[in-house]
Amino acid sequence: MAEDDGQDFPEIRQGVRALCADYPGAYWRALDRERAYPKAFVAALTGAGYLAALIPEDYGGSGLPLSAAAAILEEIHASGGNGGACHAQMYIMGTILRHGSAAQKNQWLPEIAAGRLRLQAFGVSEPSSGTDTLSLTTTARRDGDHYIVKGQKVWTSRAEHSDLMLLLARTTAKEEVKRKGDGLSVLVVDLREATQGESPPVVVQPIRTMINHATTEVFIDNLRVPAENLIGEEGRGFRYVLDGMNAERILIAAECLGDARWFIETARTYACERKVFGRPIGQNQGVQFPIARAYAQSQAATLMVRQAAALFEAGKPCGAEANMAKLLASEASWAAAEACLQTHGGYGFAEEYDVERKYREARLYQVAPISTNLILAYIAEHVLGLPRSY
Repeated sequence: MAEDDGQDFPEIRQGVRALCADYPGAYWRALDRERAYPKAFVAALTGAGYLAALIPEDYGGSGLPLSAAAAILEEIHASGGNGGACHAQMYIMGTILRHGSAAQKNQWLPEIAAGRLRLQAFGVSEPSSGTDTLSLTTTARRDGDHYIVKGQKVWTSRAEHSDLMLLLARTTAKEEVKRKGDGLSVLVVDLREATQGESPPVVVQPIRTMINHATTEVFIDNLRVPAENLIGEEGRGFRYVLDGMNAERILIAAECLGDARWFIETARTYACERKVFGRPIGQNQGVQFPIARAYAQSQAATLMVRQAAALFEAGKPCGAEANMAKLLASEASWAAAEACLQTHGGYGFAEEYDVERKYREARLYQVAPISTNLILAYIAEHVLGLPRSY
Protein backbone atom coordinates (compact mmCIF):
# COMPACT_ATOMS: atom_id res chain seq x y z
CA MET A 1 0.00 0.00 0.00
CA ALA A 2 1.27 3.49 -0.82
CA GLU A 3 3.09 5.20 2.03
CA ASP A 4 1.65 8.64 1.29
CA ASP A 5 -2.04 7.88 1.70
CA GLY A 6 -3.29 11.23 2.90
CA GLN A 7 0.02 12.01 4.54
CA ASP A 8 -0.19 15.61 5.61
CA PHE A 9 2.08 16.69 8.50
CA PRO A 10 4.76 14.12 7.55
CA GLU A 11 7.18 15.09 10.33
CA ILE A 12 4.50 14.77 13.00
CA ARG A 13 3.39 11.44 11.59
CA GLN A 14 6.94 10.14 11.50
CA GLY A 15 7.48 11.20 15.10
CA VAL A 16 4.30 9.49 16.27
CA ARG A 17 5.19 6.31 14.39
CA ALA A 18 8.63 6.30 16.02
CA LEU A 19 7.09 6.71 19.45
CA CYS A 20 4.52 3.99 18.82
CA ALA A 21 7.25 1.59 17.74
CA ASP A 22 8.25 1.39 21.41
CA TYR A 23 4.75 0.11 22.23
CA PRO A 24 4.17 -2.87 19.92
CA GLY A 25 1.31 -5.32 19.85
CA ALA A 26 2.62 -7.26 22.86
CA TYR A 27 2.29 -4.11 25.00
CA TRP A 28 -1.35 -3.57 24.02
CA ARG A 29 -2.21 -7.25 24.32
CA ALA A 30 -0.94 -7.40 27.89
CA LEU A 31 -2.99 -4.33 28.82
CA ASP A 32 -6.08 -5.68 27.11
CA ARG A 33 -5.79 -8.96 28.97
CA GLU A 34 -5.83 -7.20 32.34
CA ARG A 35 -8.03 -4.25 31.28
CA ALA A 36 -5.19 -2.00 32.39
CA TYR A 37 -4.58 1.65 31.48
CA PRO A 38 -1.61 2.41 29.15
CA LYS A 39 0.16 4.71 31.60
CA ALA A 40 3.58 4.45 29.99
CA PHE A 41 2.22 5.16 26.51
CA VAL A 42 0.18 8.16 27.65
CA ALA A 43 3.17 9.50 29.58
CA ALA A 44 5.32 9.21 26.45
CA LEU A 45 2.74 11.03 24.32
CA THR A 46 2.46 13.74 26.96
CA GLY A 47 6.21 14.11 27.25
CA ALA A 48 6.54 14.46 23.49
CA GLY A 49 3.94 17.23 23.52
CA TYR A 50 1.43 15.47 21.29
CA LEU A 51 -1.49 15.76 23.71
CA ALA A 52 -0.96 19.53 23.89
CA ALA A 53 -1.11 19.90 20.12
CA LEU A 54 -4.26 22.05 20.15
CA ILE A 55 -3.39 24.20 23.16
CA PRO A 56 -2.15 27.63 22.01
CA GLU A 57 1.52 28.44 22.41
CA ASP A 58 0.62 31.22 24.87
CA TYR A 59 -0.42 28.48 27.28
CA GLY A 60 2.49 26.14 26.64
CA GLY A 61 1.01 24.06 23.85
CA SER A 62 1.91 23.68 20.19
CA GLY A 63 -0.93 25.76 18.77
CA LEU A 64 -1.46 23.34 15.90
CA PRO A 65 -4.64 23.04 13.82
CA LEU A 66 -7.19 20.29 14.27
CA SER A 67 -5.87 18.42 11.23
CA ALA A 68 -2.52 18.01 12.99
CA ALA A 69 -4.23 16.47 16.01
CA ALA A 70 -6.12 14.21 13.61
CA ALA A 71 -2.82 13.11 12.08
CA ILE A 72 -1.46 12.23 15.53
CA LEU A 73 -4.44 10.06 16.42
CA GLU A 74 -4.58 8.45 12.99
CA GLU A 75 -0.96 7.36 13.27
CA ILE A 76 -1.48 5.93 16.76
CA HIS A 77 -4.23 3.69 15.41
CA ALA A 78 -2.40 2.88 12.18
CA SER A 79 0.50 1.69 14.35
CA GLY A 80 -1.72 -0.80 16.15
CA GLY A 81 -2.36 1.23 19.30
CA ASN A 82 -5.44 3.02 20.56
CA GLY A 83 -5.86 6.73 21.25
CA GLY A 84 -8.98 6.23 23.35
CA ALA A 85 -6.83 6.27 26.46
CA CYS A 86 -6.03 9.94 26.01
CA HIS A 87 -7.71 11.51 22.97
CA ALA A 88 -10.15 13.47 25.12
CA GLN A 89 -7.28 15.57 26.43
CA MET A 90 -7.10 17.07 22.96
CA TYR A 91 -10.69 18.20 22.57
CA ILE A 92 -12.13 18.56 26.08
CA MET A 93 -9.86 21.50 26.82
CA GLY A 94 -11.51 23.33 23.90
CA THR A 95 -14.47 24.18 26.13
CA ILE A 96 -12.15 26.00 28.52
CA LEU A 97 -10.21 27.59 25.68
CA ARG A 98 -13.28 28.91 23.86
CA HIS A 99 -15.57 29.75 26.76
CA GLY A 100 -13.47 29.94 29.92
CA SER A 101 -12.36 33.14 31.60
CA ALA A 102 -8.81 34.45 31.34
CA ALA A 103 -8.20 33.29 34.91
CA GLN A 104 -9.44 29.78 34.16
CA LYS A 105 -7.30 29.49 31.04
CA ASN A 106 -4.21 30.67 32.90
CA GLN A 107 -4.94 28.35 35.79
CA TRP A 108 -5.52 25.12 33.88
CA LEU A 109 -4.24 25.19 30.31
CA PRO A 110 -0.49 25.57 31.04
CA GLU A 111 -0.70 22.74 33.57
CA ILE A 112 -2.52 20.53 31.08
CA ALA A 113 -0.02 21.35 28.35
CA ALA A 114 2.90 20.48 30.63
CA GLY A 115 1.33 17.18 31.65
CA ARG A 116 1.10 18.16 35.31
CA LEU A 117 -2.69 18.14 35.15
CA ARG A 118 -4.86 15.61 33.35
CA LEU A 119 -8.19 16.67 31.86
CA GLN A 120 -9.46 13.41 30.42
CA ALA A 121 -13.01 12.94 31.69
CA PHE A 122 -16.22 14.46 30.36
CA GLY A 123 -19.38 13.76 32.38
CA VAL A 124 -22.34 14.08 30.03
CA SER A 125 -24.21 10.79 29.41
CA GLU A 126 -26.53 9.42 32.07
CA PRO A 127 -28.17 6.00 32.52
CA SER A 128 -31.69 7.27 31.88
CA SER A 129 -31.06 9.77 29.08
CA GLY A 130 -28.13 8.47 27.00
CA THR A 131 -27.77 10.66 23.92
CA ASP A 132 -30.84 12.69 24.91
CA THR A 133 -28.58 15.21 26.65
CA LEU A 134 -31.35 17.74 27.27
CA SER A 135 -33.10 15.22 29.53
CA LEU A 136 -30.16 14.71 31.91
CA THR A 137 -31.08 14.86 35.59
CA THR A 138 -27.79 15.67 37.33
CA THR A 139 -28.36 18.98 39.12
CA ALA A 140 -26.09 21.79 40.27
CA ARG A 141 -27.74 24.13 42.78
CA ARG A 142 -26.10 27.45 43.58
CA ASP A 143 -25.29 27.83 47.28
CA GLY A 144 -23.32 30.99 47.93
CA ASP A 145 -19.85 30.62 46.44
CA HIS A 146 -20.43 26.99 45.49
CA TYR A 147 -22.66 24.70 43.49
CA ILE A 148 -24.10 21.60 45.16
CA VAL A 149 -24.07 18.79 42.61
CA LYS A 150 -26.11 15.59 42.74
CA GLY A 151 -26.55 12.94 40.07
CA GLN A 152 -25.02 10.11 38.14
CA LYS A 153 -23.02 9.82 34.92
CA VAL A 154 -22.26 6.77 32.82
CA TRP A 155 -19.74 5.97 30.08
CA THR A 156 -17.45 8.60 31.57
CA SER A 157 -14.20 7.23 30.23
CA ARG A 158 -10.86 7.80 31.97
CA ALA A 159 -12.40 9.26 35.15
CA GLU A 160 -10.02 7.07 37.15
CA HIS A 161 -7.07 8.54 35.28
CA SER A 162 -8.04 12.19 35.23
CA ASP A 163 -7.39 15.02 37.67
CA LEU A 164 -10.20 17.19 36.36
CA MET A 165 -13.59 16.40 34.87
CA LEU A 166 -15.82 18.62 32.78
CA LEU A 167 -19.34 18.09 34.07
CA LEU A 168 -22.61 19.02 32.39
CA ALA A 169 -25.38 19.54 34.93
CA ARG A 170 -28.79 21.17 35.08
CA THR A 171 -28.80 24.51 36.89
CA THR A 172 -32.38 25.42 35.94
CA ALA A 173 -35.24 22.93 35.94
CA LYS A 174 -36.27 21.75 32.48
CA GLU A 175 -39.84 22.96 32.94
CA GLU A 176 -38.64 26.45 33.83
CA VAL A 177 -36.59 27.23 30.72
CA LYS A 178 -37.95 29.00 27.66
CA ARG A 179 -35.82 27.08 25.18
CA LYS A 180 -35.10 23.40 25.63
CA GLY A 181 -31.36 23.94 25.16
CA ASP A 182 -31.18 26.30 28.12
CA GLY A 183 -30.61 25.53 31.78
CA LEU A 184 -27.52 23.32 31.50
CA SER A 185 -24.13 24.47 32.77
CA VAL A 186 -20.54 23.25 32.55
CA LEU A 187 -18.47 22.93 35.72
CA VAL A 188 -14.87 21.84 36.19
CA VAL A 189 -14.67 19.23 38.95
CA ASP A 190 -11.40 18.48 40.73
CA LEU A 191 -11.54 14.70 41.03
CA ARG A 192 -8.42 14.59 43.18
CA GLU A 193 -10.33 16.21 46.02
CA ALA A 194 -13.81 14.91 45.25
CA THR A 195 -12.90 11.21 45.38
CA GLN A 196 -10.97 11.26 48.65
CA GLY A 197 -12.08 10.34 52.18
CA GLU A 198 -14.15 7.58 53.76
CA SER A 199 -17.41 8.79 52.20
CA PRO A 200 -16.35 10.89 49.21
CA PRO A 201 -18.97 12.93 47.33
CA VAL A 202 -17.81 11.38 44.07
CA VAL A 203 -17.48 7.63 43.58
CA VAL A 204 -16.01 6.30 40.34
CA GLN A 205 -16.96 2.74 39.45
CA PRO A 206 -15.29 0.97 36.49
CA ILE A 207 -17.45 -0.73 33.87
CA ARG A 208 -15.89 -3.84 32.36
CA THR A 209 -16.62 -3.93 28.64
CA MET A 210 -15.60 -5.87 25.55
CA ILE A 211 -12.78 -3.38 24.95
CA ASN A 212 -10.13 -1.91 27.20
CA HIS A 213 -11.45 1.67 27.24
CA ALA A 214 -11.24 2.61 30.95
CA THR A 215 -14.88 3.64 31.08
CA THR A 216 -16.81 4.22 34.29
CA GLU A 217 -19.95 5.24 36.11
CA VAL A 218 -19.66 8.32 38.29
CA PHE A 219 -21.92 8.77 41.31
CA ILE A 220 -22.17 12.30 42.70
CA ASP A 221 -23.76 13.12 46.05
CA ASN A 222 -23.71 16.64 47.50
CA LEU A 223 -20.47 17.59 45.78
CA ARG A 224 -19.46 21.19 46.47
CA VAL A 225 -17.89 22.82 43.40
CA PRO A 226 -16.55 26.39 43.65
CA ALA A 227 -18.69 28.79 41.61
CA GLU A 228 -15.47 30.07 40.04
CA ASN A 229 -15.26 26.68 38.29
CA LEU A 230 -18.32 27.51 36.17
CA ILE A 231 -17.32 27.74 32.51
CA GLY A 232 -18.91 30.68 30.71
CA GLU A 233 -22.45 31.67 31.61
CA GLU A 234 -24.81 29.65 33.72
CA GLY A 235 -27.45 27.92 31.65
CA ARG A 236 -25.54 28.01 28.35
CA GLY A 237 -23.53 24.83 28.85
CA PHE A 238 -25.31 22.80 26.18
CA ARG A 239 -24.11 25.26 23.53
CA TYR A 240 -20.57 24.98 24.85
CA VAL A 241 -20.74 21.20 24.62
CA LEU A 242 -22.06 21.36 21.06
CA ASP A 243 -19.09 23.54 20.11
CA GLY A 244 -16.72 20.70 20.93
CA MET A 245 -18.69 17.88 19.34
CA ASN A 246 -17.57 18.63 15.79
CA ALA A 247 -13.93 18.48 16.85
CA GLU A 248 -14.58 15.23 18.67
CA ARG A 249 -16.26 13.64 15.66
CA ILE A 250 -13.44 14.66 13.32
CA LEU A 251 -10.75 13.33 15.64
CA ILE A 252 -12.61 10.06 16.20
CA ALA A 253 -12.99 9.76 12.42
CA ALA A 254 -9.22 10.14 12.09
CA GLU A 255 -8.74 7.28 14.54
CA CYS A 256 -11.04 5.17 12.37
CA LEU A 257 -8.92 5.99 9.34
CA GLY A 258 -5.88 4.78 11.24
CA ASP A 259 -7.64 1.56 12.15
CA ALA A 260 -8.62 1.03 8.51
CA ARG A 261 -5.00 1.51 7.43
CA TRP A 262 -3.82 -1.01 10.04
CA PHE A 263 -6.41 -3.62 9.02
CA ILE A 264 -5.76 -3.19 5.30
CA GLU A 265 -1.99 -3.38 5.63
CA THR A 266 -2.21 -6.34 8.01
CA ALA A 267 -4.60 -8.16 5.66
CA ARG A 268 -2.47 -7.33 2.60
CA THR A 269 0.70 -8.62 4.22
CA TYR A 270 -0.92 -11.83 5.43
CA ALA A 271 -2.61 -12.44 2.06
CA CYS A 272 0.76 -12.21 0.32
CA GLU A 273 2.57 -14.46 2.79
CA ARG A 274 -0.02 -17.12 3.59
CA LYS A 275 0.06 -20.01 1.13
CA VAL A 276 -2.72 -22.54 0.74
CA PHE A 277 -3.02 -25.06 -2.13
CA GLY A 278 0.46 -24.05 -3.21
CA ARG A 279 -0.14 -20.34 -3.77
CA PRO A 280 -0.68 -17.11 -1.81
CA ILE A 281 -4.27 -16.69 -0.72
CA GLY A 282 -4.04 -13.09 -1.94
CA GLN A 283 -4.01 -14.43 -5.47
CA ASN A 284 -7.67 -15.35 -5.06
CA GLN A 285 -10.15 -12.62 -5.98
CA GLY A 286 -12.39 -13.69 -3.12
CA VAL A 287 -9.62 -12.51 -0.79
CA GLN A 288 -8.52 -9.54 -2.90
CA PHE A 289 -11.85 -7.87 -3.45
CA PRO A 290 -12.91 -7.20 0.17
CA ILE A 291 -9.48 -5.73 0.93
CA ALA A 292 -9.54 -3.59 -2.19
CA ARG A 293 -13.08 -2.38 -1.47
CA ALA A 294 -12.16 -1.49 2.11
CA TYR A 295 -9.18 0.46 0.79
CA ALA A 296 -11.41 2.42 -1.57
CA GLN A 297 -13.84 3.14 1.25
CA SER A 298 -11.04 4.36 3.51
CA GLN A 299 -9.69 6.66 0.80
CA ALA A 300 -13.12 8.21 0.27
CA ALA A 301 -13.57 8.65 4.02
CA THR A 302 -10.16 10.34 4.21
CA LEU A 303 -11.36 13.05 1.84
CA MET A 304 -14.43 13.66 3.99
CA VAL A 305 -12.35 13.91 7.16
CA ARG A 306 -10.01 16.38 5.47
CA GLN A 307 -12.92 18.51 4.29
CA ALA A 308 -14.51 18.56 7.74
CA ALA A 309 -11.20 19.50 9.37
CA ALA A 310 -10.59 22.27 6.84
CA LEU A 311 -14.02 23.79 7.49
CA PHE A 312 -13.50 23.56 11.26
CA GLU A 313 -10.13 25.27 11.02
CA ALA A 314 -11.64 28.02 8.86
CA GLY A 315 -14.29 28.67 11.49
CA LYS A 316 -17.08 27.69 9.11
CA PRO A 317 -20.14 25.54 9.87
CA CYS A 318 -19.13 21.90 9.64
CA GLY A 319 -21.76 19.92 11.53
CA ALA A 320 -22.83 17.92 8.50
CA GLU A 321 -19.28 17.29 7.35
CA ALA A 322 -18.05 16.29 10.81
CA ASN A 323 -20.92 13.84 11.20
CA MET A 324 -20.45 12.39 7.73
CA ALA A 325 -16.71 12.07 8.34
CA LYS A 326 -17.36 10.07 11.47
CA LEU A 327 -20.03 7.96 9.75
CA LEU A 328 -17.95 7.12 6.68
CA ALA A 329 -14.68 6.58 8.54
CA SER A 330 -16.25 4.26 11.12
CA GLU A 331 -17.89 2.22 8.38
CA ALA A 332 -14.65 2.10 6.40
CA SER A 333 -12.72 0.85 9.42
CA TRP A 334 -15.35 -1.80 10.09
CA ALA A 335 -15.26 -2.99 6.47
CA ALA A 336 -11.48 -3.20 6.76
CA ALA A 337 -11.79 -5.09 10.05
CA GLU A 338 -14.15 -7.61 8.47
CA ALA A 339 -11.83 -8.09 5.51
CA CYS A 340 -8.80 -8.50 7.74
CA LEU A 341 -10.42 -11.04 10.04
CA GLN A 342 -11.80 -13.03 7.12
CA THR A 343 -8.41 -13.00 5.40
CA HIS A 344 -6.75 -14.43 8.49
CA GLY A 345 -9.39 -17.12 8.92
CA GLY A 346 -9.00 -18.97 12.21
CA TYR A 347 -5.77 -17.16 13.00
CA GLY A 348 -7.70 -13.90 13.14
CA PHE A 349 -9.21 -15.07 16.41
CA ALA A 350 -5.82 -15.77 17.96
CA GLU A 351 -4.72 -13.10 20.40
CA GLU A 352 -1.12 -13.00 19.15
CA TYR A 353 -2.12 -11.56 15.76
CA ASP A 354 -3.79 -8.49 17.31
CA VAL A 355 -6.62 -8.71 14.78
CA GLU A 356 -9.27 -9.75 17.30
CA ARG A 357 -8.30 -6.92 19.68
CA LYS A 358 -8.39 -4.28 16.99
CA TYR A 359 -11.60 -5.83 15.62
CA ARG A 360 -13.33 -5.33 18.98
CA GLU A 361 -11.99 -1.80 19.30
CA ALA A 362 -13.10 -0.78 15.81
CA ARG A 363 -16.69 -1.84 16.43
CA LEU A 364 -17.11 0.80 19.14
CA TYR A 365 -17.04 3.73 16.76
CA GLN A 366 -20.34 2.95 15.09
CA VAL A 367 -21.90 3.42 18.53
CA ALA A 368 -19.77 6.08 20.23
CA PRO A 369 -19.45 8.95 20.67
CA ILE A 370 -22.61 9.08 18.58
CA SER A 371 -24.39 6.22 16.88
CA THR A 372 -24.67 5.76 13.15
CA ASN A 373 -28.46 6.07 13.27
CA LEU A 374 -28.33 9.44 15.02
CA ILE A 375 -25.91 10.72 12.40
CA LEU A 376 -28.26 9.57 9.66
CA ALA A 377 -31.16 11.28 11.42
CA TYR A 378 -29.09 14.49 11.61
CA ILE A 379 -28.28 14.37 7.90
CA ALA A 380 -31.89 13.61 7.01
CA GLU A 381 -33.22 16.60 8.96
CA HIS A 382 -30.50 19.23 8.73
CA VAL A 383 -29.12 18.50 5.27
CA LEU A 384 -31.99 16.95 3.34
CA GLY A 385 -34.82 18.83 5.02
CA LEU A 386 -36.79 15.75 6.00
CA PRO A 387 -39.17 15.89 9.00
CA ARG A 388 -37.51 15.73 12.42
CA SER A 389 -37.49 12.15 13.70
CA TYR A 390 -36.62 12.74 17.35
